[in-house]
Amino acid sequence: MKTAYIDNQEFEIVEGETMLTFIRRYREIGLVPTLCDAPNLDPFGSCRVCSVEVALEENGPVKTMASCHAPVAAGQHIYTSTDSVKALRKNIIELVLTDHPLDCLTCEVNGNCELQTVAAQVGIREVRYPEGDNHLYRMKDLSHPYMTSDLSKCINCYRCVRACDEVQGEFVLSMSGRGFDSHIIKGLDDSFMDSDCVSCGACSQACPTSAISDVFQSKAIQATDTTRTICTYCGVGCNLEVSTSNGEILSITAPYDAEVNQGHTCIKGRYAFKFYNHQDRLDSPMIKRNGTFEKVSWDEVYEYIASKLSYYKSEFGSDSIAGISSARCTNEENYLMQKFIRTVIGTNNIDGCARVCHSPTALGMQRTFGTGAATNSIDDLKDTNCIMVIGANPTDAHPVTGAKMKQFAMKSNNVSIVIDPRRTELARYATHHLALRPGTNVALLNMMMYYIITEGLVDASFVASRTEGYDAFQNEILNIDLDALEAVTGVNREEVKAAAVAYAKAPNAMSFHGLGVTEHSQGTFTVIQIADLALLTGNIGRRGVGVNPLRGQNNVQGSADMGVQPHQGAGYLDVTNDEVNKKYNEFYGVDVPKVIGYKIPEMFDAALEGKLKALWVIGEDIVQTDPNTKKVIKAIESTDLVIVQELFMTETAKYADVILPGASFLEKSGTFTNGERRVQAVRQVVEPVVGSKPDGQIIVDIMNKMGYPQADYTPEGMLEEISQIVPFFAGITWENLGKNGLQWPVAKDGTDTQILHTVDFKRGKGYFEFNAWEETQELVSHAKDFPYILTTNRELEHYNCGAMTRRTANEEILKDDYLMINPEDASENLINDGDYVCLESPRGKVDVKARITDEVKKGILSTTFHFPEIMINNLTGDIHDSEAMCPEYKVVAVRIRKSKGKYKKQLI
Repeated sequence: MKTAYIDNQEFEIVEGETMLTFIRRYREIGLVPTLCDAPNLDPFGSCRVCSVEVALEENGPVKTMASCHAPVAAGQHIYTSTDSVKALRKNIIELVLTDHPLDCLTCEVNGNCELQTVAAQVGIREVRYPEGDNHLYRMKDLSHPYMTSDLSKCINCYRCVRACDEVQGEFVLSMSGRGFDSHIIKGLDDSFMDSDCVSCGACSQACPTSAISDVFQSKAIQATDTTRTICTYCGVGCNLEVSTSNGEILSITAPYDAEVNQGHTCIKGRYAFKFYNHQDRLDSPMIKRNGTFEKVSWDEVYEYIASKLSYYKSEFGSDSIAGISSARCTNEENYLMQKFIRTVIGTNNIDGCARVCHSPTALGMQRTFGTGAATNSIDDLKDTNCIMVIGANPTDAHPVTGAKMKQFAMKSNNVSIVIDPRRTELARYATHHLALRPGTNVALLNMMMYYIITEGLVDASFVASRTEGYDAFQNEILNIDLDALEAVTGVNREEVKAAAVAYAKAPNAMSFHGLGVTEHSQGTFTVIQIADLALLTGNIGRRGVGVNPLRGQNNVQGSADMGVQPHQGAGYLDVTNDEVNKKYNEFYGVDVPKVIGYKIPEMFDAALEGKLKALWVIGEDIVQTDPNTKKVIKAIESTDLVIVQELFMTETAKYADVILPGASFLEKSGTFTNGERRVQAVRQVVEPVVGSKPDGQIIVDIMNKMGYPQADYTPEGMLEEISQIVPFFAGITWENLGKNGLQWPVAKDGTDTQILHTVDFKRGKGYFEFNAWEETQELVSHAKDFPYILTTNRELEHYNCGAMTRRTANEEILKDDYLMINPEDASENLINDGDYVCLESPRGKVDVKARITDEVKKGILSTTFHFPEIMINNLTGDIHDSEAMCPEYKVVAVRIRKSKGKYKKQLI
């Protein structure tokens, strides 16, 4: 055991740790003050306030060293509080204060300023140095909707620069000048608004003063309460600290002890929260009468819904009613919704947004591994040598995870493979970027597996001991037509080979995939291939490997876990299985149906055929976000009763017959399950908007109204029930979730699971399944008349249909949708940057502004779908994944021309 001494007291040391870490582990954190040190940043040593004296023997000759970055060594004697060290620290702070405004009483961080705290700690009562040149003349930068700076208060600690570099990887902030002229700049000395700042707020949280801050003054101490909860946006599942006073949210920061996000979050999680009390919030139940919504009481709306649903059930049968639950709701609320549909209504017509995003992931991984969820954790990036990111743009859609991947890709010894039609931000740093034609994922991955087999890079031992079906699979792969697949993908075979070899040779390789994999006619097959790649190379069952879907919505994993799908109930149990049916019947006390229900596209078809009489939609704007908008609208109009449970009057809500005002994530408690199977506690921050109710309580009220006894909604009570029917929730209780949650499966003793399939697969052995590439019918039928391929993407500033983010200052940063178009295509069609482009598909047409860029190849277009004014889904069609019925958003046959009429002269 190696030891060192703190003020002559002996303690054990950890190899490689710094003196400061060593001291703080055994003594109070404030014993050695710091200014340039931060929990989520690498040691730096710029301020020297953390200086200590170090001797090689007790009371021996000493050397003054900066403890934050000097490694501790065995036998060292570290003296933290000698008179000389105290005098040095005091002198350093005095020098800092000669160039710092002494307006503490009016400063926003008064009482929470690290400089102020350290000044008090070292005993500053006056500054001995005479007044000299200073930088107090520096002007504030208030150009940005969120970010602010007052660099007269900067102490040149570099924490903001390092946060921008080490946490976000954006490199917007830097130090310019030398000596006395050294100062922080943004970009090429721009304002925050004109720079490439992505508004993550890492610099603001890192700043020890208020030199860099935000409009919410998130370091001020006005708050009377702080609540830890989970972000409502993407599937990363960032932990948030929400500060409130008198029931009003003041600001949000990110806790450093969060295992998911370690003190980091994106613009949406940190700043885009003001939607919660926006004037557009729905504040009363409403019933549409004579084409007009009328506000009614909760009692009246419950009576109306119960009588209508009871009538349709008795007159047309249970299958005339369907429900669409929400990935923005908690696990407990999703569980209640599927339970209501199955036990009270008596049908399996329940589905959710996973249908239009990751349903192929669940199905493909279940067929291959037996479990349709991420095999590993994002933390495993620390232990991998290679990442393969296919069909995902994580720096925009999953920003905190994307920042970690970007940091990984920028390190020279790491291998990163990006498979995407667009040159995404991550692709710019990738070792290999395979820019394939949309719709050819299966073709390209078959090529990769061909080269892994022919180059002798298969992990034969793993394949022999832990898989089945390999021989037949290998025979199929070796017979693929490389010439044809190279031509159709548009990617040179040597590039594919290089990427395949890099993936297979890496000691540890992880794959990550997104909607660019699943939202295709062969989405499930592509997921199976990604799993096959992991099986081929033995990249399963340990840290730093695995298959990891990037979940698009905050609780899309959890909604599926809870049974929001027509073929599987809570816990992914097969509704058609006799034993499962018996288990459900006994547990729920009623007979539940055994027939597989409607998937969302089938609900629309049933409505158009007159079979579906009632549809209850919670938290999904299906008119704006589902494909073929005109068909969706027609289906809704063909349904007798449409109930929409929402925060705002969305495009779907406008077509509703009944509107129920639900609660946002800030107004209720429960759990979300993030993309790495981590079940985390969502804690209520403020009361629901007057007139609204938590979504779970609304469902409970209707269940009781229709005769099924269900206790009032509480996360404790619901988790107790869920743990009895969902096997992998067996050991989850509200009390044992703690700060960082638990990753399922969770054993009854509370032990959770970071890595799946370490010894066996859920299905026994991993299964190899070959699937040949087939052209999508979208192009087979329409490519001749509609020669361009349109694909869709998200932008960092907005989330899905934008119902929440468009009601925040994010809209000042990104104000509308745009079309990415290659310069050659723009030139051929006489389109200039900022012109409106008429996009036309076989289903309809829209006008959208052009953004000319070489990030897309010739013949490929890409657009966002955040703004209802444009309604991009008027263009998308009815082609779905052959297995899971996920819509093919990523391949739309279109033609283009410069817009006419009112759009002709409008410019950006």
